[in-house]
Amino acid sequence: MRSELVTTLKRRATELLSELEHAREPILITQHGVPTAYLVDVKSYEKLQQRLTLLEGIARGERAVEQGRVISHSRAKSHMARWLK
Repeated sequence: MRSELVTTLKRRATELLSELEHAREPILITQHGVPTAYLVDVKSYEKLQQRLTLLEGIARGERAVEQGRVISHSRAKSHMARWLK
């Protein structure tokens, strides 16, 4: 992964954004040698957010099963039928 100094970002922001849009590869921004941020194109960020939302839903489902908060298949089917009308 590419990294750039924050001063480079300040000087060449337009150029870096253009490169980012074409390459779709995040850029690690450092300040005083310390990683401080990632610069990511909009499409990649949105895709990442969608994946995160899906993974959080799966995690909630797994916790529900662990806690015994489950219902039978027939009851779930009945609940879904009301929503799909």
